[in-house]
Amino acid sequence: MDGTSERERTTAGRPESLADLLGGRSGAVDATWPPVAFTVGWLLTGRSVVGGVAVAVLAGSAVALWRWRRGDRPRSVLIGLLAVCVAALVALHTGRAVDFFLVQLFSNAASALVWVVSIVVRWPLLGVLVGVALRQRGRWRRDRALLRAYGRGSWVWAATYALRVAVFLPLYLGGQVVALTVARAALTWPLVATALTVSWLVIRRSLPAGHPGLRHPVTPSGG
Repeated sequence: MDGTSERERTTAGRPESLADLLGGRSGAVDATWPPVAFTVGWLLTGRSVVGGVAVAVLAGSAVALWRWRRGDRPRSVLIGLLAVCVAALVALHTGRAVDFFLVQLFSNAASALVWVVSIVVRWPLLGVLVGVALRQRGRWRRDRALLRAYGRGSWVWAATYALRVAVFLPLYLGGQVVALTVARAALTWPLVATALTVSWLVIRRSLPAGHPGLRHPVTPSGG
């Protein structure tokens, strides 16, 4: 730590943000390609689930290779590819194209629950993620103002997952494959970008004047 405050630290001539610390936008963009590829393949092959799965897996593999070559962590790349393969297996098992989106529906419901629980138990996930990115371990939790700010910012992310479930569930129950694809694309990278921006604003407005920022938690011992 060099003593520079969060507001003074800049990236490419602008203040550092959660997007700089956590990334997320590029990964969210990458995540939209396999479901879009599935639906395109499904439609082009006469609504064949096998055809859709084949195109989706090819797209997922291409995205994984691209992410690996640009330097993403191997574990992150493999998890992304695994998610596509699991979705493909579910659709192949049931024979229903709409079930390609079932894993995504469950994962968003589970994520919403986990984010809410993390806030309730005072380990807000946003603080955990930023703390890991900044190698702070649990030091940020000893800063009451920062802990409160992370809790408020985490509600933004819990809301994004809840919104996806609220949109995806009726479309899934109605068997609306194309509509699910459009919703998946619309509620992936645009929603992540919005959440990064809004949660960052919430955190900044929640911190008291003069607080040194995310990189410098104010702890009782001064450390």
